[in-house]
Amino acid sequence: MDSGLFAFFLPVTLSLMMMGLGLELSIKDFIRVGRYPKAIFLALFTQLIILVFIAFLICKILNLPPLLSVGLMLLASTPGGPTANLFSYIYKGDVALNITLTALNSIISCFTLPFIANLSIMYFLGDNQTIGMPVEKIAHVFLIIFIPVCIGMLLRQTLPSISYQLTRPMRFLSISFIFFIFLYALFREKSNVALYFHNAGLATGLFCFTSLFLGYLIPHVANIPEKQARACTFEIGIHNTAISLTIALSVLSNTTIAIPAGVYTIFMYVFAVFFGFMLTRKSNDLIRHSNSTKI
Repeated sequence: MDSGLFAFFLPVTLSLMMMGLGLELSIKDFIRVGRYPKAIFLALFTQLIILVFIAFLICKILNLPPLLSVGLMLLASTPGGPTANLFSYIYKGDVALNITLTALNSIISCFTLPFIANLSIMYFLGDNQTIGMPVEKIAHVFLIIFIPVCIGMLLRQTLPSISYQLTRPMRFLSISFIFFIFLYALFREKSNVALYFHNAGLATGLFCFTSLFLGYLIPHVANIPEKQARACTFEIGIHNTAISLTIALSVLSNTTIAIPAGVYTIFMYVFAVFFGFMLTRKSNDLIRHSNSTKI
């Protein structure tokens, strides 16, 4: 595929994905925030502050190359992915809370993501001017994230039956898109794949495990109900790698920056299934213990 055509294809497809997310949202989802203020605050604080700081520490401690460091920081600044809702549903989390968190984080990230990306570029690349994010590109990121979500919400409000029918295809499109652009990034850098997994594998794997672990531990320690804690786990651990990959490949035009998000795509699904299994096992053990106590 021609790189110019692909540069056009990426933001268009991402816009469709964000519109698909909007199809599952309504104003009521934002009103619902008042029911879970503590869980929402902890989840957003963990994802927007703690994880970004942890990503920075990982970059420094493991001495990641500058471009891969920018990629990991970009990944850390992305909101929760649409598939977080699916994992939450499968493993009995509060899906409504997931949708609310995804909506809030998606909107907040319109402002925090460009800010963190710029700081990361300046810090890790120094005077290197080959990669930048000028004002028009920041606006570009805002447009392909925020506006489509609003359009999706409007469609849901005005054409609910059609919106419902489009929900499943949009989810399938999102999953397919993630794997497609991941394979594209690997193809573009096929001669360096082993090297990138060697350089970025440990960092992304550690970041993924930490995201899921803290996503459950922090709400659990704060006495958040189990169902909401599980929702936080997947919302924090399942990053929207499609956004990170799109910005790296389309906005920043650099495949190396896309590598951490691509590698993370593999880790997050594997670790999410593992965490879901452990949470399910924990619930079953508690049920068996409760039944034995009654006996």
